[in-house]
Amino acid sequence: MFASGGRKPILFSFSLFIVLILMYIFLHFNPALPILGTIQLFFILYFFRDPDRDISDGIPSPADGKVQSIDREKKEIEIFMNIWDVHVNRTPWAGRVETMKHTKGTHSPAFSEKASNNERQLLVLSTDYGKIKIWQIAGMIARRIVPYVEEGDLIKKGERLGMIRFGSKVRVRFPKEVDFHVEEGQKVKAGRTSLGEWNE
Repeated sequence: MFASGGRKPILFSFSLFIVLILMYIFLHFNPALPILGTIQLFFILYFFRDPDRDISDGIPSPADGKVQSIDREKKEIEIFMNIWDVHVNRTPWAGRVETMKHTKGTHSPAFSEKASNNERQLLVLSTDYGKIKIWQIAGMIARRIVPYVEEGDLIKKGERLGMIRFGSKVRVRFPKEVDFHVEEGQKVKAGRTSLGEWNE
C-alpha cells in the first residue's frame, strides 16, 4: 500500500522511468539511464510505502523513527524520521480534530535545535484525557506536509493523520503525565510501538 500523499511523485517517477527506457531503446542514449531510472523509481516506491499496522495497547507512537527527546516536565516527546522511515503519521489517541494550523518557516535539519522554526503543521486533538498537540515538522529536504484529516473530524487511535515528504520530525505534547515506556535513542514504529500509558 502506498501513501495517498505520494501519488503525484510516484506517477512522475514512473513516467520518467518510461521516458529513460524509450530514450535508451530508440535514441541509443547512455545505457546507464535505464539503471538510474530504475533506482529512482524503486526509491520513490519505497519511500511512499504505507503498510497496515496492528495498533498497540497504550499510547501508540505517531511516527516511525528514533526518539530524539523526552521532556517529562512538558509531557512532550519528539521522534525524528530519517529518509528510510515510513513517513505516514498516526494519531496517538482517539478524539476530535479541534484545530489545524500550518506555519511557514525555515528548512533546517529536522534533528537540529533550529528545527522548531521550520515549516510545521499543528494539530490539536480533543480527547477524553484533554487536548493533545501534535506538530508535524518539515526538515531540510521535506517541503510539504500532506494532511489526511480536517478540523471537526473524529479519528480513532492509530488512524492515519497525514505525512511529511522526506526527512522530518513529529513532536507530541500530552495534556497530562504519561509513564513513558520508551527511551531516547530508541527506534519506534507508528501505531505499532507503545510510547507508554497515561499516568492515572
